Amino acid sequence: MFSSQTSSFQDSIDVEERDEFDSEDIAGYSQKIQLNCYYTIYLYQGTRSEACGENVAWNQRRADSTTSHDDFSLTLIDSSLPSEAEPELRTYISRRLSKGALLGGMGNIATVELSLPEQAVGCYCCLLEQERSPEQPDADGNGYNLETEVRPYLSRWYEESVMHIYRVVQLVQSNISFLLHAALSHTHVEVTNSDERTKADVSRFIKAASLQGLSQQDTTTASLCKAMSEDTQSDVVIDCSSSPPTLTNAVSNCFCDGWIQAFLNAAERCNPFLLRQILENFKLKAIQDMNSLKRFVRQAEMSHYALFRCCQFLQGCGNGDVLLQNARAEHSDLPEACNIIAVLDEFLSEQAQA
Repeated sequence: MFSSQTSSFQDSIDVEERDEFDSEDIAGYSQKIQLNCYYTIYLYQGTRSEACGENVAWNQRRADSTTSHDDFSLTLIDSSLPSEAEPELRTYISRRLSKGALLGGMGNIATVELSLPEQAVGCYCCLLEQERSPEQPDADGNGYNLETEVRPYLSRWYEESVMHIYRVVQLVQSNISFLLHAALSHTHVEVTNSDERTKADVSRFIKAASLQGLSQQDTTTASLCKAMSEDTQSDVVIDCSSSPPTLTNAVSNCFCDGWIQAFLNAAERCNPFLLRQILENFKLKAIQDMNSLKRFVRQAEMSHYALFRCCQFLQGCGNGDVLLQNARAEHSDLPEACNIIAVLDEFLSEQAQA
């Protein structure tokens, strides 16, 4: 888990909604930013009957670190939280588990109040299922390899899983729209003249911003990749030999340009947690528009007015090129839909020339 910042989490969101900020406001706000990150790992046992043999004895020895319910128990394994804050977190997670709000393999983000210097804490929690059933850990918990594997990994989690978005925005600044467009259009991005961390950061940003894996049809990604290989679109190249870096073959559109200021505002105010939220909102809006286009295309097969509405939607959303690219791949095996998409593509081309 990680803290968002020393001011309240709600304040960080309110800051983004302010239209005007002078340099003194920004400087004062940045000075009070102090990001702290914590982690906690628990042993979750879905039924009380699972706790048997040596595991029962181990849990009894750690009774003060175990929260038990009728259908599960939650036992502290390791934590970097202050001692007064950890039981509060355990209570919060136990409450979520008892309501069935935490599903295996799916992460959740929420704001929680703990006994910490920070006024609010952003908490990411995920219920992980073991791939194999290891023997019960010994009395010291060494069976979890805390020192060599788990603890170092959790200590780096915030830096590797959240901060890379902040570093990429700081790197490219207003050129972030080109990376957003590349992610949506499945365009490969190459980073040159940089260290390995920067290359990894950009790669992870593109992966986080893309819609790959979110389509309802399994064949969509494969079809889109095939279509992209047949196009003449070149890779986007980020050359870090200069500051700021130079981008080659970069393409954007009105939709992606519209998100530039939100990313810059969050980065300027040193709020990586909010940057991740903005990125998820960006993807959500793209998915909503994609679903709207698919609905319009189905309607346009039977109505000329629906086709007109398609044209209006594509002209107004600012993301028509990307939406049509994805729709073309997803409807590749539907001749009538392909004909509609061809007409829409021709319409957008004429509008661009005009």
